[in-house]
Amino acid sequence: MQSSIAPGTSVHVQGLVLRPTTLEDAPRLAEAYTHNRDHLAPWDPVRPAAFYTEAGQAENLAGAARQWELGLVDPWLLLDGDRVVGRMNLNNIVRGVFASSSVGYWVDRDHLRRGLATTLVEHAVVRAREIGLHRLEAGTMTANTGSQAVLRAAGFSQFGTAEKYLFIAGAWQDHHLFQRILHDQPVG
Repeated sequence: MQSSIAPGTSVHVQGLVLRPTTLEDAPRLAEAYTHNRDHLAPWDPVRPAAFYTEAGQAENLAGAARQWELGLVDPWLLLDGDRVVGRMNLNNIVRGVFASSSVGYWVDRDHLRRGLATTLVEHAVVRAREIGLHRLEAGTMTANTGSQAVLRAAGFSQFGTAEKYLFIAGAWQDHHLFQRILHDQPVG
């Protein structure tokens, strides 16, 4: 299996490195998710204990590699040295007349309020254009005003609210929906 899940080059951001995810990132991701478990819990699905292990992350990365090979995801990590301090994924990539994807992201609890989340979302816009998408969307729980501010700062606009949209933190949660149109060129 290939070492790099996503193509692309590394980007340097505030002394940090944003690069495609690799299969070798399992130990770093297990450590990052363990470190940020409480920080991410209100915004994430309930995770099984195995998720926080190297083996659990290796399994997730292998699944992401298969999805990447099918053109369905584009996963990236933000690193401070060898430590994962953020993540950005283009998920649910759809081609054809829709040419769209959803973006997901998070930043380590010790790296908040530095503009890194906005940088991750702006990178998602760049990547989406590079792979030929027309539109990006994101959903935030209605109480997640920080993430809503990030999306607005990255040029997204709210286009609706979806009731009981995702099963997060053990319950169906309402989400505000945001989008950014990337261009108006025809599908090619």
